[in-house]
Amino acid sequence: MRLQKEDIEKLERKYRLNLINSISGIKPANLVGTQSLKQEDNVAIFSSVVHLGSSPAQLGFIMRPQSQSPRDTYSNIQETGYYTINHVSESFIKKAHYTSAKLDKGTSEFEAMNIEKEFIDGFNAPFVKDSAVKIGMKHLESIPLPNGSIFVIGSVELLQLPEDSINSLGQLDLESYQCAGIAGLNTYYGFTKLDDFPYVRVNELPDFK
Repeated sequence: MRLQKEDIEKLERKYRLNLINSISGIKPANLVGTQSLKQEDNVAIFSSVVHLGSSPAQLGFIMRPQSQSPRDTYSNIQETGYYTINHVSESFIKKAHYTSAKLDKGTSEFEAMNIEKEFIDGFNAPFVKDSAVKIGMKHLESIPLPNGSIFVIGSVELLQLPEDSINSLGQLDLESYQCAGIAGLNTYYGFTKLDDFPYVRVNELPDFK
């Protein structure tokens, strides 16, 4: 199959949506936890979390266009300035997936999907208790994107990780706690470690001939 831009635009809407969402490959599955000033909890699944920098430690993720009624995740981040990012493991991918439902404001996905929450060291947003990797974030900036989406940038304020999943170089073994990934909108994959390689230096390139 080969498609030019005009061919893509002529595709049936749902087919095009699924295809274009799939072509970026497997993305990380994360639950973003927030709490409003009224202490109403919210948790929602995202597949757009990306690394921005290590010093200072920063991550970003993409919020869909908010239209005239902002989603709870973004409005809570705007209100409090804090949120959490929680890795999704294979054991709770179904619960995590259904947090994408558009529940009424004030209805907690933690309760609706029976996801246990926890608060760590007084951090101002809830974490997912069953998540192996928990990241406490402070909102730094939101950047509007050309399609109306919002790129949310935050600083890493707190990390809780399984020590037996980190090697001597500080690298996290995603397979060890059955970390899950998402392709498209609703297809989930497990991770299997294939190999690892050293930091690339020009004078140490292998002979690929």
